[in-house]
Amino acid sequence: MTLLADYHQPLSEVLQEVADLPSERITVAELVERFGGRAMGALLLVFGLLCLLPLPPGGTTIFGLPLLLLAPQLVIGRHAPWLPQRVRLRQVPLDDMRARLPRVIRWLRRIEAVSQPRLTFLFGPVGERLIGVVCTVLAFVLILPIWGGNILPALAVSVLSLALILKDGVLALAGYALVAVSGAVLALAASVIVAVLERAWTIVSGA
Repeated sequence: MTLLADYHQPLSEVLQEVADLPSERITVAELVERFGGRAMGALLLVFGLLCLLPLPPGGTTIFGLPLLLLAPQLVIGRHAPWLPQRVRLRQVPLDDMRARLPRVIRWLRRIEAVSQPRLTFLFGPVGERLIGVVCTVLAFVLILPIWGGNILPALAVSVLSLALILKDGVLALAGYALVAVSGAVLALAASVIVAVLERAWTIVSGA
């Protein structure tokens, strides 16, 4: 049976333990157990990172759906994730994670070394619900088959979830900045697509 992780154990160590597992897959239920009291933020982080992988079309839909299930739970004030049995038994391929985890763990260790609880008012009841609302909107974006449109939203989810785990308001502000950039880029891309379609329709209808 998987041992519960110590809440004070750095998240980078927990992820390293996951990377060192001899199995090829791990269930979502096992991840929840390993993350212990940080499971909500940690699962958001894991699935946000998975959405950053160079996935085939539709890949972010698979990993974005758990985000769409988890993030609204922050909105209603839950601190422990509720997951249906089907999702709890879903297996996450560790091979995909191991290819990227060493770099993620290195960066995470650097962040943990300088991070500290600060601007903690951003993580009060209202602050956590705001993070939940933002991550829910980003999850909707991630499940859409937008080529290249997953990177900034997935990065924003990852930074906000890490801020939630570490209670670091500076990270939270960085996450909100990424959300703003993501929105601007998506709005620009949408306007370009609309302009192209309108131009194409003008050409076709004029012909």
